[in-house]
Amino acid sequence: MAEDQTILQDEDELNAARVTAILEAVEAADAVRLAELIEPLHAADVADLLEQIGSADRRALLHMWSGEIDGDVLSELDESIREEVIESLPREVVAEAIRELDTDDVVDILEDLDAPQQGRILDALEDADRVAVEQALAYPEDSAGRLMQREVVVAPEHWTVGEAIDFLRESEHLPDQFYHVILIDPRMKPVGYATLGRLLSSRRNIRLRDILEDSFRTVTATEAEADVAYMFNQYHLISCPVVDAGGRLVGVITIDDAMNVLDEEHEEDMLLLAGVGEESSISDGIYDTVRGRFPWLFVNLIAANLSALVIGQFSGTISALVALAALMPIVASMGGNAGTQSLTVAVRALATRDLTSSNAVRVVRREAVVGLINGVAFAAIMALVGWLGYGSPMLGAVLGAAMIVNQFVAALAGTLVPLFLERAGFDPALSSGTFVTTLTDVFGFFVFLGLASMVLI
Repeated sequence: MAEDQTILQDEDELNAARVTAILEAVEAADAVRLAELIEPLHAADVADLLEQIGSADRRALLHMWSGEIDGDVLSELDESIREEVIESLPREVVAEAIRELDTDDVVDILEDLDAPQQGRILDALEDADRVAVEQALAYPEDSAGRLMQREVVVAPEHWTVGEAIDFLRESEHLPDQFYHVILIDPRMKPVGYATLGRLLSSRRNIRLRDILEDSFRTVTATEAEADVAYMFNQYHLISCPVVDAGGRLVGVITIDDAMNVLDEEHEEDMLLLAGVGEESSISDGIYDTVRGRFPWLFVNLIAANLSALVIGQFSGTISALVALAALMPIVASMGGNAGTQSLTVAVRALATRDLTSSNAVRVVRREAVVGLINGVAFAAIMALVGWLGYGSPMLGAVLGAAMIVNQFVAALAGTLVPLFLERAGFDPALSSGTFVTTLTDVFGFFVFLGLASMVLI
């Protein structure tokens, strides 16, 4: 473990040194040195570099090195700076870079650009590629049709292994990345697929239909990409044919694209839970960052005022027993932490479809029981704190009772809030944290101060 951490630290220091050297080369206008530093980097590392440096340095670097930008770099770039990078590059460089990409990568780039930029890039494509991209863009956003690539390797269902291998060897335009040969019937409907491994390890006279994979499935082009990604993860697929409404083959989705969708879904949930907007990035400018965070902070401000309103109703009780003011944050923070634990588990389970209507009652019951058990355990601890720390057994009893109620409410809220949002058609991560925190704070303060008013004053 220590050795791994040392390696990671060394890599971080090496990357930092490389970035510094690159910026020095840009400042010195040393194009030769800049090329020496960037040329060995993978496209993903070049994209990371462009994301890490400031806007002015990025423009200066691209001005000196624009001729070397390829399609893979544009594809790897974060959406927040991709449009800026494309605007900084000469049109002929962008056109050449785009021509290198498969249609799914071109679509991924185009759908985040404005109409004029889309038009310029489409005009740079060959006619067949432009038609394929335009057809993909015609599908709904976040659908399988947007995610798929049109470059597909197909074979008639009656072919043998030898015929398929000869075809692959003689073909001049194979996709850069494919895992299956898809079998089709005369109506262009997929009937199965064979992996390249099975194809290469079988005798030439074996028919393709005899080495088909059991995992064969198809998705329609209008199906949500989140559902497609779930299917890849659930059934361990490496590629999946895409069909139109008539069942005819129109493209294929590969595992790398499906996993990108899962990563984006997880990242989006994390950002929404944190209340910073679903498209936040370290590359965002000040205005975009403020615009993404302010609404969520404003909602939190309203929630905090609700809690303050509850506290205000017991100002006389707090004045009479100042120890309550010191103990209130403990009740609130414990409830908030417990709610966050249940909330995180629930949102994750909803995202992976492990939490469904069939087991929702059981999961809610489990969380409620866990909340009660934790509440009783912490109530015993805080009862001793109230008794020994403040010299009041009754204060300890009130604090313990409030702890039990708040832990129970927190467990329920952390599970029921995302379930309710999901049933209402909203993203379950959407502002769930704010609702849960508000519920735990309001209930915690109300129960604690209400019991103190009845028992201690």
